[in-house]
Amino acid sequence: MPQLVFIHGPGAGACADAYYYQLQHFPGSVAPTLPGHLEGTRCQDVARYTEWVRGWLWAQGMKKDLVLVGYTLGASIALQYGLDYPDEVKGMVIMTVAARPKVRPAGTYEMRLRALEDPKAYEEWLQFQMTAMQFVEPGLRERLMERHKQVGPLSQYHDLKTIDAFDVRDRIATLKPKLLLLRGLDDHGSPPEYEKEIHEAVPGSRYVPLKGIGHFPPTEDPKRVNALIEEFLAELR
Repeated sequence: MPQLVFIHGPGAGACADAYYYQLQHFPGSVAPTLPGHLEGTRCQDVARYTEWVRGWLWAQGMKKDLVLVGYTLGASIALQYGLDYPDEVKGMVIMTVAARPKVRPAGTYEMRLRALEDPKAYEEWLQFQMTAMQFVEPGLRERLMERHKQVGPLSQYHDLKTIDAFDVRDRIATLKPKLLLLRGLDDHGSPPEYEKEIHEAVPGSRYVPLKGIGHFPPTEDPKRVNALIEEFLAELR
């Protein structure tokens, strides 16, 4: 029986709360909150986050038939996990992810650093998070905004740097676990189609563009995304 594991990123609350809908919908699924997010010490790179997630799962006896679901940093971790430990991973559903360093708009990192020192810049950072979650149900969005305040802009700064140092282009074509890639077509940042690049590099992968969904598909349209995950799980059995 596949074991669903949801892995978050630096947005949508920057913790496991981003998967509120999925944890309710899929009994037995798990969603660790990464170290350096709410508590603990952050990892230095995607490879070390992957080892932390693997240790967290092994401590609970979850060592095989894993189905890893992630966005942004969580998706990078899922890719690393699938490449490093293919015998433990049955499938992956990933989104808002690249197999190479991402290109960010000018001022992306500086905005987070300014928010540490300047109250006005901090409010601008919070407003940016609100805009990024424009499609999230208002009640959950408020809850996730509180999480952003707890986690803080410095954690997000380090996460973006970690994501943008991730590069598995030389290995991506060797990925063995079954792969589903989701793309929110209405992402407020209009990033390049990194997911399509991965799809074209990985034989047998599936790429699904989603209208009316932005940066955080599972949080924004849980009904549609959960249905895609259910379909994916059925194909794995």
